[in-house]
Amino acid sequence: MRGYPVLSGVDRLHTVDDLLKGRRVGLMTNPTGIDHELNSTIDLVHQRYHLTALFAVEHGIRGDAQAGAKVENTVDPATGVTVYSAFGANSHFNQEMLDAFDVLVFDIQDVGARFYTYLYSLSYAMEACARGGKEMVVLDRVNPLGGLKRTGTILDLRFSSFVGDYELPTQYALTIGEYARYVRDYLHLDVKLTVVPLQGWRREMYLDDTDLPWVAPSPNCPDLAASLCYTGTCVFEGTNCSEGRGTTQPFQVIGAPYIDGGALEKRMNALALPGLRFRRTAFCPTFSKHQGVLCHGVQMHITDREGCDAFAGGLLLMDTIRKMYPEQFAFIRWSDEAPYAVDKLLGTDVYRTGAMTAEELIASSREPVRRFGESVTKYLLY
Repeated sequence: MRGYPVLSGVDRLHTVDDLLKGRRVGLMTNPTGIDHELNSTIDLVHQRYHLTALFAVEHGIRGDAQAGAKVENTVDPATGVTVYSAFGANSHFNQEMLDAFDVLVFDIQDVGARFYTYLYSLSYAMEACARGGKEMVVLDRVNPLGGLKRTGTILDLRFSSFVGDYELPTQYALTIGEYARYVRDYLHLDVKLTVVPLQGWRREMYLDDTDLPWVAPSPNCPDLAASLCYTGTCVFEGTNCSEGRGTTQPFQVIGAPYIDGGALEKRMNALALPGLRFRRTAFCPTFSKHQGVLCHGVQMHITDREGCDAFAGGLLLMDTIRKMYPEQFAFIRWSDEAPYAVDKLLGTDVYRTGAMTAEELIASSREPVRRFGESVTKYLLY
């Protein structure tokens, strides 16, 4: 059965004809930039307007780069338009990039979690447009996790990075257009911003409550189940446990060669976390951590997405593994000089250092997350 009919911003592109016609249009997008009939936003903008520049974020303009892989400047063969990398060294626009357009259009599906780099690609582009006196149009998309539930921690700015740069909750319950409105004020940006809103969406709707097609926002987020787990299990990227990259169930299966999956299953299910069950599993990643090595662990199953707290489930899973295997479990850095990766992902170091237990961090974060929800009410469009 098809879900409730919803139109994305790109389906209502005609409503901003007056802003785009007769002007040089830049477009920041990726494979998730599609209309209701699966037509690419790149093609639509190229056909209707004067498309002069494309901007590629993490994973590339056509989605052909793995997580963290270098994204190069190139030419899009389908349109002949120059593709500028807006990832890595060029995540903040240089003057050449700014000079390539008069108005910048953004159309990318995010997953509703603070770690996703697309959020910061958008806000850095907004900063550049403010600096260069350029206009910006954001084609809104649904938050696949809905627009009501907020969980996790509020990021401590000491741990700002490209996987979390502002004082956002882990799960923030804003659409990408609402996020743009929030960031404009948060960063005090003098930029003309137009958000093309959704039609038919309500805040309680997850993506699969709508009739919108799913296109994987990144190679390791293949479906909504992965997105739902991601808010809790992404923190495993900061450990020597596999978060399931290189399997068909990334962010749903967690494991390592040293784990006893049966014992971990019993320990986790004994916690009786609402809406969550853990099932022992084994997997052998084809790339990333423990490539080609058999890992044992658990799959996190969300049995009630309204009643569960995936963030708490992921952190308590990590805490349980840390306690069960104190000699084998380890936190990792992504570079020699950088802070521990888990501190960036959690937005704090209090858990890693032992200043707070997992339970204390979860409990102490609830009120700041609630206050964030109150503070962003004025930016909501739906």
